[in-house]
Amino acid sequence: MPAAAADGSDPSPDPALCPCGSGAVLEVCCRPILVGSREAETAEELMRSRFTAFALRDPEHLLASWDPGYRPTRRELSASLDDDLAWRRLAILDTEAGGPGDRTGVVEFVAIARGSQGKMRMHERSRFRRIAEHPGWVYIDGRMLD
Repeated sequence: MPAAAADGSDPSPDPALCPCGSGAVLEVCCRPILVGSREAETAEELMRSRFTAFALRDPEHLLASWDPGYRPTRRELSASLDDDLAWRRLAILDTEAGGPGDRTGVVEFVAIARGSQGKMRMHERSRFRRIAEHPGWVYIDGRMLD
């Protein structure tokens, strides 16, 4: 992660690196999941790809990776893809299950964004599962922690 700028603001991210914070290049990290050329192998991978989709404003991946029973409408989702908000950083704090052989998983994370109102911090514990009609993992919902 790059150091903060001299004025304390977030540095400009390297556009080649994946926004998910893995340190890998976007084209080999989350991009294949976003475009559907590979599935997320773990709940954490899906969480990282969803953060990347928010950062890149990719509603298609967000909707496709949402459990159909909990998925918002496109209009509802568009409200959370505010052009004013730039998702800058993701920190995975904890995972429970969610591995290649699991049916369910939980990922706790903190996501940082910047907008006209300043810095925003989102701390969430998200639930994921595998369903028959969707290969790989889907996001169910999340509980805000602070």
